[in-house]
Amino acid sequence: MTPRSFTSIAALLMAGSGLSIGPDKTYLLENRLAPVMRKHHLDSLDALAAKLRPVSFGSMPGGLEQDVIEAMTTNESFFFRDDKPFTHFRTRALPQLLADRPAHAKLRIWSAAASTGQEAYSLAMILQESAAMLAGRSVEIIGTDISREALGRAREGLYTQFEVQRGLPMQSLVKYFRKEGSQWRIADSLRQMVQFRSLNLLADLRSVGQCDAVFCRNVLIYFDQPTKSRVLAAIARQMPSDGVLYLGGAETVLGITDAFTAQAHERGVYERVILPPAQAALCPPSFAGAAARG
Repeated sequence: MTPRSFTSIAALLMAGSGLSIGPDKTYLLENRLAPVMRKHHLDSLDALAAKLRPVSFGSMPGGLEQDVIEAMTTNESFFFRDDKPFTHFRTRALPQLLADRPAHAKLRIWSAAASTGQEAYSLAMILQESAAMLAGRSVEIIGTDISREALGRAREGLYTQFEVQRGLPMQSLVKYFRKEGSQWRIADSLRQMVQFRSLNLLADLRSVGQCDAVFCRNVLIYFDQPTKSRVLAAIARQMPSDGVLYLGGAETVLGITDAFTAQAHERGVYERVILPPAQAALCPPSFAGAAARG
């Protein structure tokens, strides 16, 4: 692959998903884009790069460009991944959010890189099991992702034996899934709690609305520093003053944004910080995409 071809592919990935790759990742391009080249009858990465059209930041392209982005973004996800964020949400964040809001106020939770839906459905299970605490309060879970293929699977709610064995307690499998051939379908009651949408995290996030808790885990690790800063600033604008943000264990806001601060004695849990008007005006505006999964 020529340097020019690499530059074309790297520029597409950055603009379309925020994914930052260096020349040392050529092997990754060759492995992940091989199926895309076969699909589009292209015999090399140079031929693929020659057919790519420029995309604007935060856009949701179609055709070859979308296939390249989806092939390169990571769709790794499983139920109750890492568990600690879910335990914190269940035992600390949820009770506090409910206590701080009027009884009629809707609670909104955002899975910001929903992939095939396991994170959003894990949250739905927690909320269903917290019915007594919710006391009839309306709850909405929004799951967003850049991958249309992953979102299709999430809406379907159908998982393989391997997928339900990853992090899902046996009692939850029995309670919330039914067997369909060699696969497992999640209960309609949980599917109805989650609304899945196609969204690029680099785009204008106002369509998501205000969210009390945001799970954006294992996403930032794929972005360069300026993109991390802009995405976190955009997410912060969609959260109330007492909103809670969950990041992956290898991610941090330290040195990246002043919009969040780490919750004391907690790993990967961050509190919203309301900046003074003069400082807030200096924050970068929401701009364009997500490349990783929770």
